[in-house]
Amino acid sequence: MDEIPHKLQILRNLADIKRLDAILLQRVSSVAWATAGAAAYVNIASSFAECALLITRDERFLITNNIEAPRLEQEELLKRQGWNFQVAPWYEQEALLQIMVRGQKLGSDAYYPGAVDLSGEVAQLRATLLPQEGQRFRILGQLTAQAMQGAARSVHPGQTEYEIAGLMAHEAEIRGVQATVNLVATDERIFHFRHPLPSSKKLERYAMLILCGRRFGLICSLTRLVHFGELPGEVRKKSQAVAQVDAAMITATQPGRSLGEVFNIAQSTYAQVGYADEWKLHHQGGPAGYEPREVIATPDSRVKIMEGQVFAWNPSITGTKSEDSILINKEGFEVLTSIPGWPLQEVEISGQTVERPDILVVD
Repeated sequence: MDEIPHKLQILRNLADIKRLDAILLQRVSSVAWATAGAAAYVNIASSFAECALLITRDERFLITNNIEAPRLEQEELLKRQGWNFQVAPWYEQEALLQIMVRGQKLGSDAYYPGAVDLSGEVAQLRATLLPQEGQRFRILGQLTAQAMQGAARSVHPGQTEYEIAGLMAHEAEIRGVQATVNLVATDERIFHFRHPLPSSKKLERYAMLILCGRRFGLICSLTRLVHFGELPGEVRKKSQAVAQVDAAMITATQPGRSLGEVFNIAQSTYAQVGYADEWKLHHQGGPAGYEPREVIATPDSRVKIMEGQVFAWNPSITGTKSEDSILINKEGFEVLTSIPGWPLQEVEISGQTVERPDILVVD
């Protein structure tokens, strides 16, 4: 399947359904999706690309400025892809965009004055992966897992969380993977915060490393935990329980089911393992793509799971967490971010053995 023409046709079909003249893509993730992975950003903290894509019934335009146009043409090869470049001086790019969309009934993946909000529809398109994207995800998953392995195996007591985050960023970047989320907690901070921005606190015994890595525009996620010395019984119990929840969610992730059905299975499993209310303390993840999560699963979500999608479930029980990125295929699921040699827990689910990452205990 020719990826870009296929996606253009999908967008034009969406425009027909919504009775629109054109669709405007402004987000970094949407531009990457529509261009088979082009990097159209400068500031990685911004959700908005340095160019906009305008898809009409008959044409497709790339609207940018004189700073970005040379790289987008020469390195991202977007003119070769067939995008009609419309280039303005950096101080007139917004004015050019206004001229390009004037008089058109417009839909957009993000806010634009007068445009129909298509953010939900486009997120679902980004989550519906083609085989080519699945293969790119495999490469990304392996590289991100290698980065986590390199960082986690280098952690030692006395390091600050900043230093540990630096290890993750270094290991990711040297592999061509961008650490878009880089979270670290040590010791008591693991029990206090679900999204622990790194701090100056020094590691004593217990570290949690959370990484979202981006390459080809795609983003995969994983979490690993490292403990120095004997693991406390309560932490061991919680680790086993959260692995049970994760395994239940993974095996329930089957084409045709809804996100809500998987979420309900997670809720039931939390209760079965003795931590009924822990799901309320953090979201449980959902389908990944060109954002870490294109959709967040909720108890009443009717969004259907499809073969070829990637999911990043992230159940947590205070002080522990389990997270990998998985690809749903004909055989079931494939863990994209598995780490060779990492300790695993075996969980039995309806006669099936599912391996989930254990806490790495260092004597």
